[in-house]
Amino acid sequence: MPSTAAQIIVTIIPIVGIVFGCLVIFFFLFWNHKQKVLLIEKGLYKKADFDLDAFSLFAGLLLTCIGASLLLFFFVMQGFSYGVLSGLIPLATGIGLIIYFSVRMLIKKKNDEKRPGA
Repeated sequence: MPSTAAQIIVTIIPIVGIVFGCLVIFFFLFWNHKQKVLLIEKGLYKKADFDLDAFSLFAGLLLTCIGASLLLFFFVMQGFSYGVLSGLIPLATGIGLIIYFSVRMLIKKKNDEKRPGA
């Protein structure tokens, strides 16, 4: 049986890590907001472009690969059990994002075909 001091230290370490992680995120968001406000006041702010198509494809492929490997690992190690869910959830999310990307590309292609002179 470990000593009481060791148990307390092992219990406190994750709590301190979570608190400091939250502080880092808070101050990043706070200072980023301040920076954007000052840039807007000076007229120097340019909105960053976000490519939703590329993001959905990248995230979909990444989640599908992670989910498939987790699914395979837990299925081989434990058989069909609740552990398999830890692979099915990212797998289904990744497949959903890839389907979203495919549908969005089909809609863009149809809209481009409808436009004359495009």
